Amino acid sequence: MPQERSGQGWEPAHLAEVVDLFSQTSCPWWIAGGYAVELAVGRRFREHEDIDVLLLRRDQYAVHDLLAGWELWAADPPGTLRPWLRGELLPFGVHDVWCRPGPDAPWRIQVMLDEADGETWVSRRDARVRRPLDRFGTTAADGTPYLTPEVQLFYKAKAPRPKDEQDFTEVRPHLDREAQAWLAEALSVAYGPHPWAETLQNRKGD
Repeated sequence: MPQERSGQGWEPAHLAEVVDLFSQTSCPWWIAGGYAVELAVGRRFREHEDIDVLLLRRDQYAVHDLLAGWELWAADPPGTLRPWLRGELLPFGVHDVWCRPGPDAPWRIQVMLDEADGETWVSRRDARVRRPLDRFGTTAADGTPYLTPEVQLFYKAKAPRPKDEQDFTEVRPHLDREAQAWLAEALSVAYGPHPWAETLQNRKGD
């Protein structure tokens, strides 16, 4: 996580507030992180330190329009926060933006930027890992768009924390065979041998 240099820590916006804000854009967007996993599971099962929204890098200027008047801070590698000014194009490698209503307010939303080639999502971790955008995300019963759990687990798998292991355990029964196969292959391609891939492959043989 980027280093905080100012502000009052995190007070994540409520999911409904984020959905209301981002529903005002015509650009594709998806709830990401732990909330995406919970939307796939269909219930709340843990606490969250932040709330993540993912957009494609090519649509990044929409963030300034949606959050007009907010402070937006980009996380330069390896994770130093600095103001993101309107009109500045964030390059590949800068994929996290922290957002707060004002300088003395807590951080409320984290926006993540990801890559695409036409109608195909391309992983920033490994360009060999791809997925059609129409299978990159899905929608909850109330219409909330969110990352499919297999894509979200792919990101979480790089260096799983206890909460990531919990997310994997909770959502694994909700993965269909195609999702299991895609995730197992993506993990192997990007990370090499991985315990989650082994678990998924064993389950396929049940």
